[in-house]
Formats: sequence, C-alpha cells, structure tokens
Amino acid sequence: MEAFHAHGLPDGNRVAELETLLRTAVFKPVNALLETLLQQALERIEAACQPKPGERPKGREPLVVQGIFGSFTLRRRYYHHAGKKTGHYPADAALGLEGSYTPALARLICLEGADESSFQKGSLHLWDVGAIKVDQRQIQRVVHRVGPEVAAWQRRESMPGATAARVLYVSADATGVPMRRAELVGRKGQAADGVAKTRMAWLGCVFPQQKQDEEGRPLRDHESTTYLSGFESISDFGIGLRREAIRRGLGTAAETVLLVDGATGLEKMGRDYFVGATQIVDLYHALEHLGEVAGLLVGKSDPAKLERRRAHWKKMLLAGGVDRIIKAARKEALKKGNIAGVEAARGYFLNNRERRQYGAFRAKGYFIGSGVIEAGCRTVMGQRCKQSGMFWSEAGASSILALRSINASGHLQDYWKHRRNSHAAKNDLLPLAA
Repeated sequence: MEAFHAHGLPDGNRVAELETLLRTAVFKPVNALLETLLQQALERIEAACQPKPGERPKGREPLVVQGIFGSFTLRRRYYHHAGKKTGHYPADAALGLEGSYTPALARLICLEGADESSFQKGSLHLWDVGAIKVDQRQIQRVVHRVGPEVAAWQRRESMPGATAARVLYVSADATGVPMRRAELVGRKGQAADGVAKTRMAWLGCVFPQQKQDEEGRPLRDHESTTYLSGFESISDFGIGLRREAIRRGLGTAAETVLLVDGATGLEKMGRDYFVGATQIVDLYHALEHLGEVAGLLVGKSDPAKLERRRAHWKKMLLAGGVDRIIKAARKEALKKGNIAGVEAARGYFLNNRERRQYGAFRAKGYFIGSGVIEAGCRTVMGQRCKQSGMFWSEAGASSILALRSINASGHLQDYWKHRRNSHAAKNDLLPLAA
C-alpha cells in the first residue's frame, strides 16, 4: 500500500494490483472463519450421529477442503464395520462436501465445466474471476462425478405439474456429437466411406403457451422452456420426455402439441407417449421438401422461376393447401414424364398430410415452426460439444449435456438442493438440507 501511495496518481496496472491484494486480504479471514464454522458444525453433526449396528468410529482424520475463499483443513470421524474395508464420514455427507470441495465450489466447477468451451478455459476463468485454482483435470472429474446423477434426476418419476397451460408444446430433435473412435465401433456413418464420426444425441424441450399477440400469433411464456438430453434410444428418450411433460402440466393442459420434424421415429414416439396430442411437422422442414419437389419440376436453370414456384407453394401450404400441392405436383410430373423422381419427394407430404395442415394450425393459434428446439440444439448441445477438435466419450458428453440442460431449464437450484438432501439422507437420523 505504501508503494501505491508513493507513486502519486496510480495507473491501471497499479489499480489491478491493488484489487488483487485487497481480494487476498479479504479472503484470508473469511476462509479462516469458514473453517471454524464448519469444524464446529461437523462436531455437532458427529455428536448427533447415531451409528448403525456394528458401526464404530475410528478417530478423526484430516481432509483438506477447497472452497471459494481458499483451502482449509477439517478433522472428522470415520465410521466403519469391523472386518469391512468400506465405511463413511457422516460429517462429509451432512455438510454436502463433494470429495474435497465445498458445495458452493462444486456447483461453480460444474457450471464452468459445462458452460465454457473447454475444461481448460473453465479453469482459467475460475482463476481470473475468483482466484480459485482448480485445474482442468479436476474440473473434468467433478463434472463426471455429478453429471450422471443429474441425468438420472431429470428422468425421475414425475409428479403432475400445477400450471394449467392453454397449450403445452413438446418438441425433440437429434444432432450428431463427434465421438472418440472407441465409441463408434460397429456403427455405420452417413458419409460416402461409411465411417461413423458422430453419435446422435437427442434433445427434447417442453414449454407452455398461455396467450397470443394482437394479431393472433402464439406467444411462448417467458423463460418457460425446459430441456432433456440423452444418447439413449428414441423409445427410452420418449419416456423421460413424457415425465418432463407431466411435471410441466401435461395432465392439466387444455391442448398438447408435439412439434417435430418428419422423422418416423419421432412420429412413433408421439403416438406411444403423447396419445391425443396434435402432431405438427414443423414448417421449415416442409419448405425444404417443397423446394426439392419444385426443383424437380421447374429445374434449376431459371432461379427466378424456381423461387416464384416456391413462394406460391409456400402461400398455398400456409393456407392449408397441402392436398392441392400434392395433386398439382403429380399432374405436372405426368405431363413432363418425371413422375418417378417427383413421387419420391411427394411421398413426404403424402405420409405427413395430417401433420401439415398449417392453415388449421394457424387458425388455432399454434406454433408451426421448430425454432425453439433448433435453437436448443445449437446452444445447449452444439456450442459445447461440437467445438473444432473435440471428440467425446458417451459418458463425458452425457454429463456435460445433462448439466447444460438443467442450467438452460432453470433447474440448477432445484437439483443442487436435491443433491444436498441426498447426501444428508445417507446419515439416516440427521436432518435434511433446508
């Protein structure tokens, strides 16, 4: 501080140095206070602990604990059965320690590991922002420890939600996640060489709609979307997605809409797990296939003519004219002798005609685009798991996606409260976390 005053007006470097020094000065006594408080708490915990039959305390053992203010040492009792190699520390569970990390730091580590573009950047960010030294391997270990339990928590049995939405939307899509070679053994890829480079990961979302704007367009409730991710089969994924929909009020919603692309697996999932829901194949994919049919009939030599045809058919599609498009495309194909190619592309509309009645859907005030799930695939999955040079194990990607999903869903606080209660419950008679 004397050197700081001696130089007169400080420059930016000296201000930064001063802030760092003050942070260190503040953290030291706070860290010492936290050590004292936790040591006192664990002694009360151990005094209240009632060992199970045959369990005996072994004496206190030290544990160097790292928190957001620094490291300190706690001394707690180890309980074990005679002749058995395993035992437990009741105080560790009651305090919610994650290995050697406090609950607050463990949560922060998981946030950084899941939200940054790499574990290394998460480590650097912890140091730059909070002077917290956790290397990238430690971050990875904590994420892999917590992530599978997050995924299981998302798929827990459902209790009906309390909110009665006018319309409850359920949507799902899949995207390829680049995987390590060992994860791809025996899998066929879509590339010409048949070599698989990715695994398909599912992302589902649920959101309510209570109202429309002045022009009758649907309005999604603010920050109401919840997400679910996973690598399991579409059937197993559908079970988890249904449970999430039940939590969001599936049983009390006036209407349920399944908004997906034209994949047959998603259509079947809708029939199996969302019986009675209105299925809509999103408009974006419909327009893509319209473009294919138009290209076969009009050709690509006259882009202006092709664009006019696309615009005309889009207008017809939005007016509920999918049957007229199918009929007109077949008639024109017969005239031009291109029936085989057009029939193949036209079949997409024939197979989904009931799910493409966009005029009727718009009249009811439904969303007809899949922007929510498409954006989720980019932000929840792509921004973290599809970085250049990244190759994942299924376990690693699943952990990251589970953490990102609960964060994007606004369930972070709920999960960590559940986790603290689960730790505390290991001690039987000790009270659960508040």
